[in-house]
Order: sequence, then structure tokens, then C-alpha cells
Amino acid sequence: MRGAALIAAVLALAACDTPIGTEVARASAKSVVNDVVQTRFPGAPVEPVTDCIIDQASGNEIISIAGDAVRGSPSPGTIELVIDIATRPDTVQCFISEAGPAVLPSLIGLGLSG
Repeated sequence: MRGAALIAAVLALAACDTPIGTEVARASAKSVVNDVVQTRFPGAPVEPVTDCIIDQASGNEIISIAGDAVRGSPSPGTIELVIDIATRPDTVQCFISEAGPAVLPSLIGLGLSG
């Protein structure tokens, strides 16, 4: 029950359209995306790849991803969502500009190209 209350509190604050709510949601989502990047994109520089994914996600996607922060690990649906965001052309361009073209081999399993 306590876990459910914590999840509800985080999601409620994350859903607030305020600077604090936005930062809470982004920070929570980043922790989840970091886990996905470390697991699914071995060798990729975690921080710039995570930042690109978060920057290219919609507000609703960030809130959805942030919901897994209290679980301790991303759900299969969240992993799919992160990979979907990672394969978007604008995200791939961000990877190249922020992490350099050398990041692409780490992401090759996603079918990305520059």
C-alpha cells in the first residue's frame, strides 16, 4: 500500500504543469532511461544518450516513463517506449550532435543510421 501511495504522489507531482512538476518528472524519467540505456545500448555514453531521449520525449511520454521510477526497474512497455523515442530521426540527430557519430555502433541493434 505504501508503494502505491508513493507512486501516486510522484505521478501527481510529475503531472503538475509547473517548473517543479516538470523537473521532478524529468529527473524521475532520466533515472529510468539511464537504466534502459545501460542495459540496451552497451557502450553508449549514458548521459548524452539519456538527455537526447528525454529531450525528444513528449510531456506525456516523460510522465509515463517517470511512473516506473518508483518500481525500481523499467517495465517492458517503458523499454519499448524508450527504444521508440531513441529511433526517431530527431533523437538520432541529437545522439550524433551530443555524443558524436561514434555512438551509432552502440545503437546499431535499433536499426539506426545517421
